[in-house]
Amino acid sequence: MQLEINVVDAFTSTVFKGNSAAVIITDNWLSDDLMQSIAFENNLSETAFIVLDDDGIYHIRWFSPLSEIVFCGHATLASAFVLFNKNPSLESIRFYAKAVGILTVVQTEIGKIQMDFPNTKPEKVDNIPEGLRAGLSIAPVEVYKNAQAYFVVYDSEADILNVERDNERLKQLAPLDVVVTCKANSTAYASYDFISRYFWPANGGDEDPVTGSAHTGLAPLWAERLGKNHLVAYQASKRGGILDCVVAGDRVMISGHAVQYMTGFITIEES
Repeated sequence: MQLEINVVDAFTSTVFKGNSAAVIITDNWLSDDLMQSIAFENNLSETAFIVLDDDGIYHIRWFSPLSEIVFCGHATLASAFVLFNKNPSLESIRFYAKAVGILTVVQTEIGKIQMDFPNTKPEKVDNIPEGLRAGLSIAPVEVYKNAQAYFVVYDSEADILNVERDNERLKQLAPLDVVVTCKANSTAYASYDFISRYFWPANGGDEDPVTGSAHTGLAPLWAERLGKNHLVAYQASKRGGILDCVVAGDRVMISGHAVQYMTGFITIEES
């Protein structure tokens, strides 16, 4: 059996930047074990699998090399990029994922892909877990939490860029991951409202290059702190990525560019 595979760099307009995702479209679902094996072999942050139903809705599932992920933003962007390229007449795409329901995706006039996600604003944590304190080299100023991650707020960009982590300690926080973030306040990041990094040793690996799902929590957090609903974010990983975020009530619109890296086929022996 041969399966077409597309690898797309998301939240960037330059190849080798942003976050890479593999996209595989099939007529019917592969087995869970096979999808997990393919994601492990791809060794990317996520591999997205898509099946179109009779109502024109694209059912989507996301797998990291380690496990199935309940919600992934950059692989949704990559999947929409592939589908829009395959079907130029499409004006919008409706994805369905069990954990987040229907996700509507459109292309903007300036060529970005805009995704309509649930607002997952985190709540403040008064009792900071010891695994979080011990797992980061710089003490948190404030900590928030949603169903996906702990959100650690720092005072400076230097803290975000220089913080070191103990992955074994952070794994103790499973199933939650860890976001570190601060207001953008220097000339180097003058184009952005806030910056962040995302660590997920329990669920995907070491550091995620660009994390769309995390910004459904980051954007409302910073919208409240900064008093504005339209924000531009930078995820300060080695690859880096730019996300436009609009907070609209219980929804967060996240937009970004994407660029094709590879199209090919994988060969699977049918059992």
